[in-house]
Amino acid sequence: MTTIKGLMTGAATAALMTGAASAQDLTVGYFLEWPMPFEYAKAEGMYEEAMGLEINWVSFDTGTAMSAAMASGDVHLSVSQGVPPFVVAASAGQDLQILDVAVSYADNDNCVVAEALEIDKDSAGELEGKKVAVPLGTAAHYGFLKQMSHFGVDISTMEIVDMAPPDGAAALAQGSVDMACGWGGSLRRMKEHGNVLLTGAEKEELGILVFDVTSGPAGWVAENSDIVAEFLAVTAEANAMWADEANHAKMLPVIAKDAGMDEEATAETLATFVFPSVEEQLTGKWLAGGAQEFMKGVADVFVEAGSIDAALDSYADAVNTGPLETASGL
Repeated sequence: MTTIKGLMTGAATAALMTGAASAQDLTVGYFLEWPMPFEYAKAEGMYEEAMGLEINWVSFDTGTAMSAAMASGDVHLSVSQGVPPFVVAASAGQDLQILDVAVSYADNDNCVVAEALEIDKDSAGELEGKKVAVPLGTAAHYGFLKQMSHFGVDISTMEIVDMAPPDGAAALAQGSVDMACGWGGSLRRMKEHGNVLLTGAEKEELGILVFDVTSGPAGWVAENSDIVAEFLAVTAEANAMWADEANHAKMLPVIAKDAGMDEEATAETLATFVFPSVEEQLTGKWLAGGAQEFMKGVADVFVEAGSIDAALDSYADAVNTGPLETASGL
């Protein structure tokens, strides 16, 4: 299996080069072309108003780059980091914690096969020997591995190129790869040049859950639990606002602008997203057991695929519900 390491975005690289933010500031990582209600609160200054802090927002292309930024201390919190990149970092010994469930989305993270190949789920075996762009260590990577396992495709025969989704979409459009995996705006562009093998519902039937989290370094979170709780409370407020369709007209244009998207694409993307309430997040389905079990499953798949050296015995310590429980009372 051939892999070629991808590069961090210029914005993320610049953030790392400038060094850590001051103690009076909060630096938060997020994704462009990944519209979420928190961006309304971000654009409207709701976080600063509630927290009394200046917030530096830094955009990234992958969750693995978020992990690197948090490891260096240049980013304090990451919004909507995929579970697989979180698991990769935690399995390698990085002391990260999941703080909330940011979004659940089965239909907005997938792999697309070049249309010229005319390969679908009934002929997926023909993918052996093909070249595929995959952002390694991400939710898209996990979904790729699980789908290839389901179809019985031997990934050792494939040339797997580590590419951030925007680069993978461009490579698929240019015909330089046979399949590309990604999410958000990149996935929409990929679909212009090919087809998915499985729908979101079909993936869920195979146990391929797709959700993102808000994460942070455990040491920093322990020292700043009140700040984290306030941040999560504002996020929950924005999610609750979006849950009321009466707010869509005022929120959609703001979210679209902040995400760097047009309103139509933003609405289409948000329609595929689910934002669990704080109460839901604290149940067994999510942070009271479900997320921990899912992380162990992801880690075991990555070990089997040779993507990581070893999995932790348990990922229970990688979830910290304290700040979210505090947020529920704010």
